[in-house]
Amino acid sequence: MTVGQAPLSAPLEVGFDYTRSLGPLLSEFATALAGRRLLGVRGSDGRVHVPPVEYDPVTAAPLSELVEVATAGTVRTWSWQAQPLAGQPLPHPFGWALIHLDGAGTAMLHAVDAGTPDRMRTGMRVRVRWSDTPGNGIRDIACFEPLDAPQAAVPAGPPAEPVTMITAPVHLTVLHTVSPGEDVHLRGLAEGRLIGQRCPVCHKVYVPSRGACPTCGVFTGENVELPDRGTVTTFCVVNVPFLGQRITPPYVAAYILLDGADIAFLHLVLGCRPDEVRMGMRVAAVWRPRAEWGTTTRNIDHFRPTGEPDAPYESYANHL
Repeated sequence: MTVGQAPLSAPLEVGFDYTRSLGPLLSEFATALAGRRLLGVRGSDGRVHVPPVEYDPVTAAPLSELVEVATAGTVRTWSWQAQPLAGQPLPHPFGWALIHLDGAGTAMLHAVDAGTPDRMRTGMRVRVRWSDTPGNGIRDIACFEPLDAPQAAVPAGPPAEPVTMITAPVHLTVLHTVSPGEDVHLRGLAEGRLIGQRCPVCHKVYVPSRGACPTCGVFTGENVELPDRGTVTTFCVVNVPFLGQRITPPYVAAYILLDGADIAFLHLVLGCRPDEVRMGMRVAAVWRPRAEWGTTTRNIDHFRPTGEPDAPYESYANHL
């Protein structure tokens, strides 16, 4: 990165589908939702908690007495979401509200499709609008709507089968800005070069560098170009398929210590059978076609065995 040049940044999206078992209490709650009913649980002080809590907030004892409550209630407080975000209940402006359902002792947070903010108010009466696809836990409630709004036909509930598992999508989108050390490394990759940085105190070379030595805590300002070959220090054979996987298992993910570096980084080792990969194996980078290069580590498609004799254990023993 040159003086006055802004560091690289790019949108970063992290997401996965989280599948969880509900346990006996929440399973009954989710099963009731799939049947277009709402349940709460009675606590030791007589309050009915909606959604149910598994343990009493007063005594911490397990709770089990489920109580059916109404699908209509009263808005206790609210705020307006003028610009909905991805993954929120409604794609158009709506209100977030704490809703006290009739028969409940606590309020629950959900979306209210009021149309415009002037229609939202504390004390307004609302009712559940059910989702067309039941069996997804709390998402079976699409949102709440004003009680005086025209009511669509309530979708029929599914067969009375217990809902014991739900899948909740988890997504996070951020704008990631790299550190100066990472910036140097990524801009080097765009030129087909592997650049690390040296600590001025302990003289260790880190690639990619975060801009500071994790051992000494000082700025790593000296750039060091490294060769695109190194040694496998540790590795694992990936046998389990997962969402977004680019390579069919089995394959090897390995930590590779580049010649002249003092820290290994994770990459793929291909070009041989997984059972042939071993600690100390000498490998070299296989670059993608230059037309596909960008400021990313994906410029290196994978590492392949070089056929050289294995590196002695002592040469990488302190980098495992």
